Amino acid sequence: MDRILSFFVGYLIGCVQFAYIIGKMVGNIDIREHGSGNAGMTNVTRVLGAKAGILVFIFDILKGVIAFNLCNLIFGGNDLSILYGVYGGFGAIIGHDFPFYLKFKGGKGVATTLGFLLFVNPILAIITYLVGFIVAYISKYISLASLVMTLLFVILMFITKMPLEETFVMALVTILCYYQHRENIKRLIKGEERKFSFKKSS
Repeated sequence: MDRILSFFVGYLIGCVQFAYIIGKMVGNIDIREHGSGNAGMTNVTRVLGAKAGILVFIFDILKGVIAFNLCNLIFGGNDLSILYGVYGGFGAIIGHDFPFYLKFKGGKGVATTLGFLLFVNPILAIITYLVGFIVAYISKYISLASLVMTLLFVILMFITKMPLEETFVMALVTILCYYQHRENIKRLIKGEERKFSFKKSS
């Protein structure tokens, strides 16, 4: 039951759709109707500029951080397990991707995922962040870096023999990330994916 409650609390936190909110505040637009249609940092940056994109990135990271730690605090008690935090983080990603009040059309959950990886395992998270940064810096593809990071983190969890249930939930996070990036994957294969820049699109 506590797992379900953790997921539900995380979902509600994730539903706070900052890309949509900032899109309305900064440009008086529904960001989902512009650019790629995705309610995330990359699209906000392309449509509204770097400052708006960075704000969205920071707030989306905080959603993962808050969901993980709040659920661990409420449901974990004195237990040192990260189980409830992982369920809360997973719920936050689902909420970010599929907010009920926006007809279940949100973002792709990468920043929210990055927000709580550090609390799942700090060493594995830092390795994952570094690899992701290198991939993004060299390729200029945020989507490719996102795909590499989510997969790498789960692989590292398996290698280091982290608890099976937590690893399984994180594997579901990876599968969801790949599903949400399915069009990006097609464009990457075809060589048609747009490279990332902090410059606002004309």
